[in-house]
Amino acid sequence: MDYMPNVPAKVPNVTLKTRVRDESVQGENPFRWQDVQSAALFKGKKVVVFSLPGAFTPTCSSTHLPGYEKGYGELKALGVDEVYCFSVNDAFVMFQWGKNQSVSKVKLVPDGSGDFTRAMGMMVKKDNLGFGERSWRYSMYVVDGNIEKVFIEPGFSDNCPDDPFEVSDVNTMIKYLKNKA
Repeated sequence: MDYMPNVPAKVPNVTLKTRVRDESVQGENPFRWQDVQSAALFKGKKVVVFSLPGAFTPTCSSTHLPGYEKGYGELKALGVDEVYCFSVNDAFVMFQWGKNQSVSKVKLVPDGSGDFTRAMGMMVKKDNLGFGERSWRYSMYVVDGNIEKVFIEPGFSDNCPDDPFEVSDVNTMIKYLKNKA
């Protein structure tokens, strides 16, 4: 059954499990775990967020992430401080996906346990694809933690047979920001 999620007015504050480079760590993998509060990612900033079902998946890798990486400069010129990509994937997967996609501008944020996605009201089941619980595809503009605009793909539902990609793209966000200015 299609329904629209109940998106909160502010971004949820959850603990995200991240990996950060630390030269004091010995060995081939000089990273350490660092908990990051999601609210800290948004505090005092204008942020564009886009969330997608999964790293290394077709639309996410061929169009969604590359589009935001390519449009990053235009978003910055429109006053955006940061661009974050959230996915219900762990820090290791997000890191490798970023390397695979040659991402250097968009920050990939691991929501491994889905806490942020669940609190956003955007968690859906994708058991029909063997994915388990994942984020529905959406984008949003956030100012100092306050959600000002959300673009949610149509058909929001569990086990959706389609993967709509019509409104959460970078061009829709750029058009919104230009009209807002």
